Amino acid sequence: MIMRTRCIKRQGELGSTILEFTFVAATFFMMLLAITSGANLYFTHNALVEATRRGARFAATQAASSPAGTLTTGTNVGPSVTAIRNYAIYGNAAGTGPKLMSSLEPANISIQYASFGVGTGAVSVSVTGYNYNLVIPGISQQMTMPPYRTTVTGESAGTVSVTCP
Repeated sequence: MIMRTRCIKRQGELGSTILEFTFVAATFFMMLLAITSGANLYFTHNALVEATRRGARFAATQAASSPAGTLTTGTNVGPSVTAIRNYAIYGNAAGTGPKLMSSLEPANISIQYASFGVGTGAVSVSVTGYNYNLVIPGISQQMTMPPYRTTVTGESAGTVSVTCP
């Protein structure tokens, strides 16, 4: 005995597959874009931490005053402030080449010396006022990143203190 089946079209379900696909695909791609935007925010966070670390390591090996060995205290003082900012942003003291982050500017970098001298004190490099553009479909806003700061103790950098016997 052979049974024959017929395909019966149900009038109430026409187009339901395309409608379900539309909702699922829209949700999936929205989540995919949100994950990508979150990853970009995380990259920005790490890049700002790296900028402060670069600048602080470079500043710790530089003579903060002229002549070297004189204690320096204050914010954005000393002959190497421009070189420290360039090193934090570009990775070199000359300020040439591509930036670590395209929108990071020297005005965002602050250097603070605390009784800094040959082998003493500390230097801090901070990134403040950096604005990040968060772009997720339906949510686009500019957010100010929190301040980032790295502090490193002073090194001799091959300089001999003036008070040698």
